[in-house]
Amino acid sequence: MKRWEGPAIALLDLDAFFASVEQLDHPEWRGKPVIVGGSPEMRGVVSTASYEARPFGVHSAMPAAEARRLCPQGIFVQGHFERYRELSHQVMDIIGDETPRLEQVSIDEAFFDVSPGRYSAESPVSICERIQGRVAELGITCSIGLSTSKTVAKIASEVDKPRGLTVVYPGTEAAFLAPLPLRALSGIGAATERKLAGLGIRTLGELAAQDPEEMRERFGVMGPRMVDRARGVNDSPVRERAVAREVKSVSNERTFAQDLTERGEIRAAIWHVSGVVGRRLRKKGLKGREVTLKIRYDFEHGRSVQRGLPHPADDEADFAPVALELLDEIWHEGMPVRLLGVGISRFDEDDVPRQASLFEEGALADEVPERAAERPRERANLGRVRDAVRERFGEDALAFGHDLRFKHRTSDTQPMHKDLE
Repeated sequence: MKRWEGPAIALLDLDAFFASVEQLDHPEWRGKPVIVGGSPEMRGVVSTASYEARPFGVHSAMPAAEARRLCPQGIFVQGHFERYRELSHQVMDIIGDETPRLEQVSIDEAFFDVSPGRYSAESPVSICERIQGRVAELGITCSIGLSTSKTVAKIASEVDKPRGLTVVYPGTEAAFLAPLPLRALSGIGAATERKLAGLGIRTLGELAAQDPEEMRERFGVMGPRMVDRARGVNDSPVRERAVAREVKSVSNERTFAQDLTERGEIRAAIWHVSGVVGRRLRKKGLKGREVTLKIRYDFEHGRSVQRGLPHPADDEADFAPVALELLDEIWHEGMPVRLLGVGISRFDEDDVPRQASLFEEGALADEVPERAAERPRERANLGRVRDAVRERFGEDALAFGHDLRFKHRTSDTQPMHKDLE
């Protein structure tokens, strides 16, 4: 085994995690195509497909109805998130036994730092092999990419799946990356790939050879970053396990069993989804300054639009009306709505003090300013009371009309990807 010099960063990716857990808990399903996600009848979406289902063309984010057409013998399971979370915690504890430098990025992925001399003199390769063995003892498997940076480790983890350990030794990063297609680099989507292809750039090696400043002129600040990452340069550290991941946005979306086409239904759906977002914001102790409204007209086509809020908000009574105002920018009467989402972002800005207006929406015309200023506080208290009732007695213990309206009309796909709560 080669001597390792310098940083050693690994990315562990649990193989077809949700489907693998289902096969673990149902031994009769082992070796059979298992598809976790929503049902075909309720416009569900595939969350994870077992490796036995993938040769049929089934993959994540595919409509469940299409998955059933491709693989009619598939075993469709809605999923059991609590069980997945339990096993995820066990895997993270295994990594934590080897190093405190552990950064979980999703329920089934984590970076960890096993640089020699920092916490152990042992070979990073040996440590990764031991982690793989201990994960296998749980009844599931993982693939690991090991190199000198997060970028290369992430790409390496995808090379040999399932049960792969791909090691890119110090000094070999450029040769490893050079022949790979542009899409191997996270952050390069279809539009950027087309633009790069128009410049004659089709591989990471060709991207790495570009002049960073010329790329800045074409792609802005993203240009030099793409070049650096294509060269394997990424000095982003692995954060301590105790350090919470920075939250960029809080959102929720609903896929409807039947398209919504009437304005009243869509407005009710915005209030319904906003209520879920509001509860999540309050639970996390976050207030944001920007609201996003997202609509999908069918599985392939959709739009989203954003608008700033006058003050940081965690109450749907503050941001849902803004989302309603955005509706006419991306929808008109008669257009089908398959999916609708609302999100809140921009949590990192200081709150700007704002004096309550006598004529603020919801205020009474004869109220004195002090009384008008109390109304947002009272509303916030009411929101917390609603949250507490639902937490103790269940979601159905307290519901608005717009919540009841969609109780049995949305897809049964569970929001399981990337949720670490």
